[in-house]
Order: sequence, then C-alpha cells, then structure tokens
Amino acid sequence: MIIAFLAETASHGDHEAGAPAFPPFETWHMPSQIFWLAVLFTALYLALSRFILPKMSDTIEKRANRVASDLDEAARLNNQAVEAQKALELRLAQARAKARDTAEKAREKTEAELASETARVDADLAKKLEAADARIAKLRADAMKNVEQIAVDAAGAMTARLGVKASDADLKKAVSTALEQA
Repeated sequence: MIIAFLAETASHGDHEAGAPAFPPFETWHMPSQIFWLAVLFTALYLALSRFILPKMSDTIEKRANRVASDLDEAARLNNQAVEAQKALELRLAQARAKARDTAEKAREKTEAELASETARVDADLAKKLEAADARIAKLRADAMKNVEQIAVDAAGAMTARLGVKASDADLKKAVSTALEQA
C-alpha cells in the first residue's frame, strides 16, 4: 500500500512537471511486482527451509557434537596427565628416598671401613712405636753403660795426668754418683 501510494505520488509529481514517470513506480506495474515478490519470496523460503537450513543445522549440530567430544577428550587427557604427574612425583620422591638411604648406607659402610682401617693402622703404629721405644731404651742403656765406662776411663786418664792415683772402683763410684745427680 505504501509503495503504491509513493508510486502514485511520484508519478503525479513527475507528470505535472512534464517528465516521464519512473517505470517501477507506475501503478499499473504494481500487481505484477507484488506477484513476483510473492513467488520469489516463496521460492526462497522453500529453498532455505527444505535444503539450506537443514544442511546448515546438521553441520552446526555435528560441529557442536565434535566440540563437545573434543572437550570431553581434552578433559580425560588432562585428568590422565594430572594422574601421570602425581605418579611421577611419587616415583621421584621414592627414588630420592632410596638414593638418600643408599647414600646413608654407603657413608656408614665407608665410615666403618675407615674406622677399621684407622684402628688397624693405629695398632700397627703402636706396635712399631713400642718396638722403637724398646730399641731406643736398649740403645740408651747400652750407650749409658759405654758412657759410664768412657767416663771412668777419661777420669782415670785425667787423674793420671794430674799425678793422682785412683783405683778403678773409686773412679766408678765417683762417675756413678755424678751420673745419678745429673
């Protein structure tokens, strides 16, 4: 109706000015235009409702199903990854604990071996020191006997040089007394 009114108004306005009317706005074209509008609209509606929209809705539904299944799969894989990470952390903790235990046992074994070896070496050294002390004591005792005899001989030589005569017993007694005081 509005189009017809506009067309009629446009055609009257143009005729008054003496110019020809725009053909689509001429009123005698209106019924055929409305008919073809209805035919094309109906054909478009049928094409959309029978062919295009069902395919489009199937595609959208398939896509929604695929997205939902992909999300479900992603959630399942995420859960598996979380479980795998927890299992890995548990295994790592167990491995660290085992490594600490192994290191502790190795340290204790090494310390025991070291203590055993140290005790053995200390015992060997103690035996060697005792033998060395005994040998030194024997050498000292032998040296002291020789020192006493040497001192007696030296004292005899000195007294003889001074012109004093002393017996070996007196010289030994004097040297022994001097050695005891020193």
